Amino acid sequence: MNRHRTALSVLLSTGALIAGVLAAAAPSVAADGPASFRQQHTEGFWTAERMRAATPLDITAAPGRARTPVATTAAPTSIAPTAASASPTAFPQAGGAWTGGGAVVKTSGRVFFTMGDRTASCSGDSITSANGSTVITAGHCVKYQGAWHTNWVFVPAYDNGNAPYGQWSATKTFATDQWAASEDMNMDVGLAVVAPQNGRTLSQVVGAQGILFNGGYNKKMYSFGFPAAAPYDGTKLVYCSGNSGKDFLLTKDHSLSCNMTGGSSGGPWFQDFNEATGLGTQVSVNSFGYNFLPNRMYGPYFGNEAKAAYDKAQTS
Repeated sequence: MNRHRTALSVLLSTGALIAGVLAAAAPSVAADGPASFRQQHTEGFWTAERMRAATPLDITAAPGRARTPVATTAAPTSIAPTAASASPTAFPQAGGAWTGGGAVVKTSGRVFFTMGDRTASCSGDSITSANGSTVITAGHCVKYQGAWHTNWVFVPAYDNGNAPYGQWSATKTFATDQWAASEDMNMDVGLAVVAPQNGRTLSQVVGAQGILFNGGYNKKMYSFGFPAAAPYDGTKLVYCSGNSGKDFLLTKDHSLSCNMTGGSSGGPWFQDFNEATGLGTQVSVNSFGYNFLPNRMYGPYFGNEAKAAYDKAQTS
């Protein structure tokens, strides 16, 4: 294995090996430094049919030695949510359709991009930011196997091929320095800055969730995403909830009982989540599962490294 990559054995899940073939070549794009990428787009590329056919991108980890996690000693840094009402639902939940409504329905969405000659999908979330145009997702949802994804769009409140709040095209995508350099699974965090539409920013249209860095472990947690691999089909916002733990195997990630599948990668994890309003404080994203531990999701700890990437994105 390339010594510059993380020592985890990372692979695409079986479902992610079947992809929609591009009808047009991806446009050329240029890197703006090792941890960011300036995007260009093919006009009208993401049709309803192409979104429905996009492969759910997912990664699983096999046993092996992980890169030594980076120690985090900094004090918590919190950014409050920007805002909306819902009815409560079950806790804990190992995976089910979110029917509560609230802000999370609009701030969460599907992410679509081209990966080489294939189309693929992940999940993402609108977060509070200085530019009002920042989406957070997983690192492998912006760059994977050494290549940055192209034609990157965020579709909040995705509904089976429909985009009720529009398709938000990224002008620039970002990753933590550690993910960009070696795809370190501890740092699987990506972000995108999306272009305004009709003079309005993303957060003005759909709202934005708060975010917390260096917030600790073992929290009451809710995770959301649009899993598209069986038994899910990518048409619904799905959630898991429960008391989170810490990975005791190969990473310093958060851990949560959750049966979400490929396509949920990059979806938000919230602590202090209010079921009545659909607002929470984001502390992680769906990242990976171990292939020998089914029905468990892992998400990176938002430490100083994630904060540095967030700061670059929100001021871009």
